[in-house]
Amino acid sequence: MKVVLEKVFPLAATADSAWQLMQDIEAVAGCMPGAKITERIDATHYKGTITVRLGPATMSFKGDIEVVNLDTAARSLHLIGKGADATGTSAASMDLVAAVQPTGETCELTGKSEVTMSGKAASLGGRLMGPVSEQMLKQFVAHFAARLQAVQAQQTAAAEGAAPDGTQAPGAAPETAAPPSELNGLALAWAVVRDWLRGIFSRKTA
Repeated sequence: MKVVLEKVFPLAATADSAWQLMQDIEAVAGCMPGAKITERIDATHYKGTITVRLGPATMSFKGDIEVVNLDTAARSLHLIGKGADATGTSAASMDLVAAVQPTGETCELTGKSEVTMSGKAASLGGRLMGPVSEQMLKQFVAHFAARLQAVQAQQTAAAEGAAPDGTQAPGAAPETAAPPSELNGLALAWAVVRDWLRGIFSRKTA
């Protein structure tokens, strides 16, 4: 089963700042709930895991991530990830192309992803695979944007210097909440239903 998504998300940051963060593969992976880089083989190959919880059941995928292309001039990143669960009954792969486009003083994050699932994971996902994948992408962008703002605030604070008493200077970034260590599938499913209900009521009241 394959799902193809193409999305554009505005970011309250400069294109250079967003692109600098996007080149940090470990940081980018950390923005996805449940995902984690476990080993850096070289500059373009990594090993990682992603954990998904569906009620009482937990599925953990282990796999490889390859940076196929990193185009600084175009500010684009091409990743391919493949993995399988410990039992070998489920497999998943993702082909992702993401790019940062300047929009004046801010920028946009554009992305196209092809997610393919097989085995038990595909049968559990069924029709919800598309909407759930979209919710996952929204969560990823939200965490990416929060981390980007924190980095910018830290850079601003460093440029202004620390407060005389050694405390954090005004404007320094507060600690940001880390993405959950497990991807809650039921919470994503509820988010899908919630958006669907909002769409129905907004059409009725229009």
